[in-house]
Amino acid sequence: MHFAEARSRNIETRMVAGDPARPTLVFLHEGLGSAGLWRDFPDKVAARLGARALVYSRFGYGHSDGLLAKRTSQFMHEEALDFLPPLLDRLGIERPLLVGHSDGASIALIHAAAAGRPVAGLVLMAPHVFVEPICVASITRIRETYRTTDLRARLAKHHAHVDDAFLGWADTWLAPEFLAWSIEDLLPRVTVPMLLIQGLDDEYGTLAQLDRIEARAQGATTRLVLADCGHAPQRDQEAAVLEAIVAFVKGLG
Repeated sequence: MHFAEARSRNIETRMVAGDPARPTLVFLHEGLGSAGLWRDFPDKVAARLGARALVYSRFGYGHSDGLLAKRTSQFMHEEALDFLPPLLDRLGIERPLLVGHSDGASIALIHAAAAGRPVAGLVLMAPHVFVEPICVASITRIRETYRTTDLRARLAKHHAHVDDAFLGWADTWLAPEFLAWSIEDLLPRVTVPMLLIQGLDDEYGTLAQLDRIEARAQGATTRLVLADCGHAPQRDQEAAVLEAIVAFVKGLG
């Protein structure tokens, strides 16, 4: 297990070796994810492309340091603009290709739109650009499951600060003020190419998320919609997602 220092605190990181001349793939995990929960998917993508990859756990997740305060409704903006840039600088990563899942995809969009830093492209799996009722309903159900079952113990196998990971995510999304959360105003400032991936059985979002991105973003988009696929395309339809990412990145030149 390796750590990098960002803003004077420890971030769990894992680097996959590859050609430093190619854009480094940076994997941004979901709301309950971590570096470890990506499993070997980043390695497979990096191997196919011959590229380096950074996999890391945000504060409160995996084995990174815990939260210093309760997350706010702007936590994804904070991750994209306050925490990701110093981590990239620390590791000497310039012009990354961001691969985001769920909250991580939203963070990738915010970073590309507002960080003022070069990005090679975006792979966005199950992105959120506004809050849908289906997402609120699903988080409400899993919040109750966390309270009444062994879910907390199971998540504790992956997160050193399990309440930071789960409650920091669920309670923020379920806060009344978060219902108005949206990053649609930033989309016109996203000018890099994007691969948009959505499962038709996703319990946290619908194709409306992709529609909003395509309607407002300035960068070229490629869409992959997958049947028999829930909220984690990289697990439910790994082969199809891997092929799509490889084709997308190679198409960037």
